Amino acid sequence: MTAWIHDAVRTPRGKARPDGGLAGLKPQALIAGLIDALQARGHDPRAAEALIVGCVGQVGAQGGNIALVSKLHAGLPDETAAWSVNNYCVSGLTAIGQAADMVETGRARVVLAGGVEMMSRVPFMADRADYYADPDFTPRARYVPVAVAADRLAEDIGVTREEMDRAALVSQTRTAEAEGGPLVASRITLAGLEAEECARPTTIEKLQRLEPAFAEMAVPYAEALEGRKIDHRHTIAHAPPMSDGAGLALVSSDARGARARIVAHVEVGGDPAASLTAGFTAMDRVLERAGLSLADMDRIEFMEAFAVTIVKFLRERAVDPDRVNVGGGHLAKGHPMGATGAILLSSLLDALDACDGRYGLVVAAGAQGVGSAMVVERLATVAR
Repeated sequence: MTAWIHDAVRTPRGKARPDGGLAGLKPQALIAGLIDALQARGHDPRAAEALIVGCVGQVGAQGGNIALVSKLHAGLPDETAAWSVNNYCVSGLTAIGQAADMVETGRARVVLAGGVEMMSRVPFMADRADYYADPDFTPRARYVPVAVAADRLAEDIGVTREEMDRAALVSQTRTAEAEGGPLVASRITLAGLEAEECARPTTIEKLQRLEPAFAEMAVPYAEALEGRKIDHRHTIAHAPPMSDGAGLALVSSDARGARARIVAHVEVGGDPAASLTAGFTAMDRVLERAGLSLADMDRIEFMEAFAVTIVKFLRERAVDPDRVNVGGGHLAKGHPMGATGAILLSSLLDALDACDGRYGLVVAAGAQGVGSAMVVERLATVAR
């Protein structure tokens, strides 16, 4: 592709509660803060011809076309197009993929794209969509909360509590170790928040004492589960904390001054009953499209959409775990839904810079069979 990422920045993730580190801001302020950060880093984000923002809860503080609201708040030119995307938890990466398509096809030369989610202001499922409880769908197509789907998947593929505890410990440990170093070089300070507020350093002993957390959540969805009794395994430590956050990339058709090239990106659907597995399909397809393999990836940001997904990935794929989520993952840092894909991409670029790597991969998954993946090539290693 001829789509280039000039930069990608992100906020820290704040706790999704009234006293959270970002909760005093509005979502458009997070996007504006990232635009200002891009400006301060030597770019010209206000030259962008479009702003594309991924966001899941597009009601209340995030309603009214949050991309347009953010455009107005940030003082982007009137001529800048702005629209919002809801592709569940992969929305931020989908938005960046759309930006790449725009510059690849000549529809724009420069596009800002990413995502935002403030779960302190717009809680999970706040849109109250009829679909969440609609009995007209077949059981396979009925909505099941991601936490319940994660427990079902863990039981189906035999992921053990011990494996998930180890995954949570690695995520927390690496997150703590990354603070203050090159792996957070593109994370800005906002509203005085300088670090990942949701991170909670722990020990394996503490993790082992936690009880499964999502059995009660499954009760209203008994019909969608066709009466199945699930062996609930995920604890709160195996679930990404609800959080506030945003990420934004500046994508251009001009390679000069860019950090990376977008080699390929893929959006896929998947089995709604398997829910979180579409990211694997997206990963396989994007690698095939790029003509590369997992072994070619110097760094991988694999979305920890509950512990079962990262355990499944490391168990089933021939991949060096020391190249995956090197700065920690969602289990420690949190999951601001619509922002996640953009945050992961920014994290990936920092990880590639830190290891002087060439190729990187982002993989994201969402509820009901939603998947997205992107391969990038770091510009410093590209022949000019």
